[in-house]
Amino acid sequence: MHLETRGNYRWVIVAVGAWMSCIAIGAMFSLAIFLTPMAEATGWSRAGISMAMTVNFLVMGVAGFLWGGLSDRFGARPILFAGSLLLGFALVAASRAPSLLFFQSVYGVLVGLAAGAFFAPMIATVTGWFEKDRSLAVSLVSAGMGVAPMTVSPFVGWLLTAHDWRTVMLVVGIGSWAVLVPAAFLVRRPPAYGEPEASAANDGGPAPSAARAFATPQFAVLAGTFFLCCAAHSGPIFHMVSYAVTCGIPAMAAVSIYSVEGLAGLGGRLLLGVLADRVGVKFVLVGGLMVQALVLAGYLHATQLSHFYALAVVFGTAYGGVMPLYAVLAREYFGQRIMGTVFGAATMASSLGMAIGPLAGGEVYDSFGAYDWLFIGSIGLAVAAVVMALLFPPFPKVRDDEAPAGA
Repeated sequence: MHLETRGNYRWVIVAVGAWMSCIAIGAMFSLAIFLTPMAEATGWSRAGISMAMTVNFLVMGVAGFLWGGLSDRFGARPILFAGSLLLGFALVAASRAPSLLFFQSVYGVLVGLAAGAFFAPMIATVTGWFEKDRSLAVSLVSAGMGVAPMTVSPFVGWLLTAHDWRTVMLVVGIGSWAVLVPAAFLVRRPPAYGEPEASAANDGGPAPSAARAFATPQFAVLAGTFFLCCAAHSGPIFHMVSYAVTCGIPAMAAVSIYSVEGLAGLGGRLLLGVLADRVGVKFVLVGGLMVQALVLAGYLHATQLSHFYALAVVFGTAYGGVMPLYAVLAREYFGQRIMGTVFGAATMASSLGMAIGPLAGGEVYDSFGAYDWLFIGSIGLAVAAVVMALLFPPFPKVRDDEAPAGA
C-alpha cells in the first residue's frame, strides 16, 4: 500500500472501528433497557436478569484476552467476522429463552464471547495504524461505544413501546448480522512502521513476550486501575434507568438520561483524547478518575430530571473519556507486537470489574428496595482507582524522535 493511500486508509479503519463498536457494544448493553419489561413480562427477578450481564462481562473479559492474542497472529478481520456472526446468533437465541437459566447461559456466555471479539482486536489494530494522534484515534474508535446509548438504546426503547421484549431482541440480533458482517471485511492489518518496540521491562530493548509483560509492575498497575475504574461505574451505568424510575422519573425520560450519558461519553472521549496527546495520558487519566469519583456522590442527591441530566453530562464525560486511555498506555509500555494480547488481558481485568456492578445493583435493589448502597460502594471503588492510577511508573526510554504520544 502506498504511503498516501495508507495514510488515508487509517481513518477508514477508525471509522469502521467506531461503527462496529457502536453496534456490537450497543446491542450487548441494550439489556439495561430490556431489564424492566423482561422482569414484568416473565416474573424473573432483576437480580436474575442482571446476572446474565455479570456472566457476560466475565466471559467477555476472558474472550477479549483470547481474541486479542489471536488478532496478534492472524489480524483483526477474521476475529471480527466470527464475533459478528456469533453475536447475532446469540441475541436471536436469547430472544427465544424459555427460562431464566437458559437466558443467563445464552446471553451471558455467547453474547459475552462474541462481544470480546470487538474491543481489544480493533483497538490493537488502530494503535498500529497511528504514530501521531494515537490517543485521538483510539478515542474516536472508542467513541462508538459512546454513540451506542444515543442510537441503539433509544431504538430498543422505542421498539419496546410497541412490541414485546422477545420480538425486539430478535430484531436486534438480525440487525447485528446485517450491519456488522459486511463491515468486518473493511478491516486491514496495520502497516509495519519499522520503529523499535518500546518496553518498560527492558528499558527500550525488543518487545517482551506476553508472559514477561504480565509480570511487570506496569501491567499490574494498568490492569488494577482498569479493574477498579470499571467496577466503580458499571453498576451505576447498568442500573441508571431503573434508578431514575425509582426516583419518580418517567420510563422514556429515564432512557433519555442513559442517552445523555452516552452523548457526554462521546464528547469526553474526544476531549480527553486530544488532551492526552498534548498534556500527557497519565495526567489526564488521573484527572478523569477523580471527576468520576466526585460525580458518583452527586447521584445520591438526585431527585429531578434536571439533576440527572446535569450529572449525566459530567459522569459520561469522565468515564467515557478515560476508557480509551488504557489502550494508549498499553501501547506505550509494551509496543505493538503484543498489543492485542496485553490489552486483551487488561480488558479481561476491566471486564471483571464491569461484572461486579450489574449483579451488585440487582442484589442491593432486591434487598433494600433502593440503590443507595450501590452508589456508596461505587464511590469507594472510584477513589481506589484514583490511588492506583497515581502509581503508574514512567514510560520506557526511547529515542527523542520516537517519544510516546502524551509522554
